[in-house]
Amino acid sequence: MAMQGPYDQVAKGYVATRPQYPDEWFSKLSTLTSRHALAWDAGTGNGQAAIAIAEHYERVFATDTSEPMLKQGIPHPRVQYLYTLSSLSEDETVAMLGGENSVDLITVATAVHWFDIPKFYSIAKRVLRKPGGVIAVWTYTGMIGATPEFERILRRLREACKPYWKPGIQYVFEEYQNLPFPFESVGLGCEGQPAHLEMSREISFETFLSRLRTSSAVSTAKQNGVDLLTDDVVKEFETAWGGSDSVRTVKLKVFMLAGTVKA
Repeated sequence: MAMQGPYDQVAKGYVATRPQYPDEWFSKLSTLTSRHALAWDAGTGNGQAAIAIAEHYERVFATDTSEPMLKQGIPHPRVQYLYTLSSLSEDETVAMLGGENSVDLITVATAVHWFDIPKFYSIAKRVLRKPGGVIAVWTYTGMIGATPEFERILRRLREACKPYWKPGIQYVFEEYQNLPFPFESVGLGCEGQPAHLEMSREISFETFLSRLRTSSAVSTAKQNGVDLLTDDVVKEFETAWGGSDSVRTVKLKVFMLAGTVKA
């Protein structure tokens, strides 16, 4: 279940600018599981999803392979943060998560594309409660309602980012349509056909800019001495945004897959 640590160098900025997921998503997922004893949020980052899940489950294991991200973890009495070395074997990971047939809900919020996917799914199938356990993965991309000029600048930046993309990011740009998901659908998407959702958020230009600066490709380029967000590019974005003081309501496109272990 190895993650590639794309955000280790920008952990504080990353967790400060990412959106909160709607509470109703977690309420819906909780109705799909037969029990509510244990949940596992994999690739938890600062635990924003784990905290929401803890409102519906007695215990939550929140795991990540990034120590800097885990240090930003939001405290909660029912959430236990666990640092998972990528060198852990499947058996060791299963044991750490409570053993076979122990987890009621597994969530991966905007992270499964960084994983060793076959290894992660193998572990998920072992620890998920059978029957009644559910796994849900999702990601978000794009901004609905952006101006044509704003979208043009974003497309140009995306092209510039390509040499610095980490393996797996193509699944996000493909909107999880080609993401492997060998589980039986529970009504929220299935392999090849993710469910389409939306998140609405008010964000400032500075928050938007921070999101760009803490994205995996931009931060990787920066570490390699290449600044993809030069003053000129930032100025273009600012003009298209409507000024640095403007706050805009944006809609993010979300793609979710949820399922249970096939019988």
